[in-house]
Amino acid sequence: MPNQSQKRTTRRQFIAQAAGTAIAGVLTASASARETKKPNVLFFMSDDMRVELGCYGSHFRAQTPNLDALAQQGVRFDRNFCQFPLCNPSRASLLTGQVPLDTKVLGNRTNFRDTRPDLTSLPQLFREQGYVTARTGKIFHGGYDDPKAWTVGGSDVSIAAIEAASEQSDEDTQGKYHQHREIIPSQSVPPPPAGIPVSKTQDARAAHSDEILILDGDGGEHPENRVAETAIGYLRTYRDQPFFIGCGFSKPHSPPTAPQRFFDLYDPAKLELTPDFAAWPTVPSGFPKAAIRPRNADLFIGRGASTTEAKEVIRAYLASISWVDWNLGRVIHELDALGLRDNTIIVFVADHGYQLGEKGKWSKAGSLFEMGTRVPLIIHDPRAAGNGQTSTRLVQSLDIYPTLVELCGLSRPSSGLQGASLTPLLHRPQSTWKRPAFSLWSEDGKTIHGVAVRQDHWRYVEFGADGKNGSMLFNEQSDPLEMHNLAEDSGHTGIRDELSKLTAAYRDRTRLA
Repeated sequence: MPNQSQKRTTRRQFIAQAAGTAIAGVLTASASARETKKPNVLFFMSDDMRVELGCYGSHFRAQTPNLDALAQQGVRFDRNFCQFPLCNPSRASLLTGQVPLDTKVLGNRTNFRDTRPDLTSLPQLFREQGYVTARTGKIFHGGYDDPKAWTVGGSDVSIAAIEAASEQSDEDTQGKYHQHREIIPSQSVPPPPAGIPVSKTQDARAAHSDEILILDGDGGEHPENRVAETAIGYLRTYRDQPFFIGCGFSKPHSPPTAPQRFFDLYDPAKLELTPDFAAWPTVPSGFPKAAIRPRNADLFIGRGASTTEAKEVIRAYLASISWVDWNLGRVIHELDALGLRDNTIIVFVADHGYQLGEKGKWSKAGSLFEMGTRVPLIIHDPRAAGNGQTSTRLVQSLDIYPTLVELCGLSRPSSGLQGASLTPLLHRPQSTWKRPAFSLWSEDGKTIHGVAVRQDHWRYVEFGADGKNGSMLFNEQSDPLEMHNLAEDSGHTGIRDELSKLTAAYRDRTRLA
């Protein structure tokens, strides 16, 4: 029999063991809770931002330290393509997981809720499955929002109207930020090519299409800054529950706007224009006429751009990008300060690309070139094995919706999703991935005028059914500036015919798998 001392020792051991078991149980439960807690989503969008970021090897040496840091922490997708080079169709596709042919949104004046009321938007799905969904800034197109999508921040009133009224109120009555307009003095340019319309009497938009807005200080309470500050407020408010926060910046959309200190980052005299820069919209020899619209839609509308003017506007575009980068950095800094990074998936994407004077084009509308449809995409999921790496696989903005559904363990919407989850590439960025990327264009919002397909290192574009209005074929490895159209080259008939079949299938199928 054990003596009294041994009994006391045994009792102490028992109590210690029991306490240890209890503590271990609490720790295990806590760890389990952390493991099963739904991941948050911080979803950033930018407007009109082409792959002009430092981490993407910016031709103009854009300074984007916060986005560069995010790319180092997550997975940067080097070849991501939007489905339509225009705001509303691109955003409707990305946010519903459907190609533009199926959203039936082919222009900026169509609401997907009118054409496809059955669709479940990305933030709507998160809301329906227990998340707080909060919007700040431009997520859906500026003329529309999706009231079903948001717990807070949504509106059935035009976002553009709200922001315009807000800007007017702040600038004219409250004086919460100050800006001055700078018109670059006109300089002589060569005469336009035949068939290029020249504006003799300009409408209001054309008259201000070479306008630059410079803000004092950090921009005060400019709506672009308030987008970031509202997102910071959401993080603080909803930190203890699963959230999907959509944070949409409107820049670098025209007019190029930024505080002076971001302009000071760039010397226009040191900017080098691309070899295919042209003063006016110019269809290069051997290219179909449909490749370049005769009139620009955003900048230098109805007028030519001298090299000096071009560099000043590019400088302003870069300053706008750096301003977006600064605001995004403020939001991520708050995420870190609140200790939320380890359970938050961060996505950064732009709605479409942009041309900055390449072939005389100053916009995105109608551009089925690489710069019009290739957009930055960075995803940081703290659990991803591929973090810190770059994926060179061809992906589409259409793939973002199914990716977030899988990463967050959500049930897929009944309407289905047409993209492919990028989860395998988040873990192994160079995994085998054999999916082409498609983009299309419509001039009238009703008719398909052009379809582009990107496969391997080839880009093929067909204008009109069966290419009746011409086609373009580029080898993006040897000709990244797309200077040589190989569509009529007899040595490339095989690849042209193969890609032509893909564009025909994309155009004609009602629904893609």
